[in-house]
Amino acid sequence: MKRQTRRGFLQGGALAVGTLAVASSARVASAEDSLGALNETTKERISGDMTMSNQNPAQIPPGTEHVLGGDRFDPTKWLVVPAKTFDDLKVGDVFRAPSRTLTDAHTSEFQAVSADTHPRHYNADYAKAHGMPTMLIQPFQLLALTAPGATLFTHYVGESIAGLVGVSCDFGQDTYVGDTMYPALEIAELKKEGGKGHVLMAIVIYNQRGQIVLSGHQKFLLKLSAA
Repeated sequence: MKRQTRRGFLQGGALAVGTLAVASSARVASAEDSLGALNETTKERISGDMTMSNQNPAQIPPGTEHVLGGDRFDPTKWLVVPAKTFDDLKVGDVFRAPSRTLTDAHTSEFQAVSADTHPRHYNADYAKAHGMPTMLIQPFQLLALTAPGATLFTHYVGESIAGLVGVSCDFGQDTYVGDTMYPALEIAELKKEGGKGHVLMAIVIYNQRGQIVLSGHQKFLLKLSAA
């Protein structure tokens, strides 16, 4: 009796396993059929989209051809701002650079470029032990923030500029990591001499408290006609 019961149990289990296998195979086949149908639908949709795309290619919106280029696109004329010549400049023109909050990363990057290794610029504990709130920003790093390319000035005169010929500056308030800088350049003088246009640019950097941390001048030479 025990053997028969055990045999019946095994036979029943085998039957159940077989039934599950058949059901599982049916579900797999059904899923494959559905996936195949989905793939065909997707292929048709993609094919339709491509056909529509070929029939209706992207176009420059009417009335904006002069801004976006259209069929007349020329990469050499893809300017950030309209070009200016020396004669287009005026005393008092101001060119501001984006504000920037100086961080540990900026000091590390400048250390790599300048090879300055004094700890007051790169070691917060040292700086605090010597009476500073945190690391002192290297003054030459501040001067770099007045690079004319950080403003629109060189975008305006990029085709005319002949070079930077002089820089002078004075440093005001000390600047530390965490301070925010606001650099600006202003045309102070324009004159023609020796076949070139001479631009004297006043430079200044304010901090977030409105204090001047740097002031001075830059001198540029411009061609009197774009090459």
